[in-house]
Amino acid sequence: MTRILVVDDEPQILRALRINLRVRGYDVDVADSGAAALRAAAGHPPDLVVLDLGLPDLDGTDVIRGLRGWTAVPIIVLSGRAGSEDKVAALDAGADDYVTKPFGVDELLARIRAVTRRSGPATPDVPALRVGRHTVDLADRTVTRDDGTEVRLTPTQWAVLEKLLRNPGKLVSQRQLLHDVWGPGYDQETNYLRQYLAQLRRKLEDDPARPRHLITEPGMGYRYRP
Repeated sequence: MTRILVVDDEPQILRALRINLRVRGYDVDVADSGAAALRAAAGHPPDLVVLDLGLPDLDGTDVIRGLRGWTAVPIIVLSGRAGSEDKVAALDAGADDYVTKPFGVDELLARIRAVTRRSGPATPDVPALRVGRHTVDLADRTVTRDDGTEVRLTPTQWAVLEKLLRNPGKLVSQRQLLHDVWGPGYDQETNYLRQYLAQLRRKLEDDPARPRHLITEPGMGYRYRP
């Protein structure tokens, strides 16, 4: 059973989400503060986190960074902050998706299903590939530097990278990437792609400002250059 950790300081939201998620077969833990969320995640590691940014003790982005220090569990931000700067900060910290309050439970459930699909295991039909000084094994879902240290990727970062690496040398259009990773209805969210490619380049390219392998084709899409 999929375990979801819901983090929010509004009791009515915690209660409503706990009821709705349990009815749909999820195992649900709740936390009403950042510290409680980090303790809960460490004690009973979740399969997915739904996280409010406006917590009483820690900012939600700090909670994301705390989780990303040891886990690549999918994180969906649920927040009343609608500004693009808040979304960028959350995605930069390692979130996989962002839902703005007020929200519909059906929309949130759809986002949960989409993120869960993205975090599923890769098929082992592509050998390990090289991106700069890194070896990417899509079957084992590992990225290893030449010095042996592992690079952690979030499920959405994996989904974007895998789509490019499975099409070496080919242009993958913005529309195709958005549709395949985020789903129908996201065709115009090109800012998502800019954000995630920037994250991947910081992790994988020797010089993120001058990428050699994860290439942008302006106005068209992206390409993995072996």
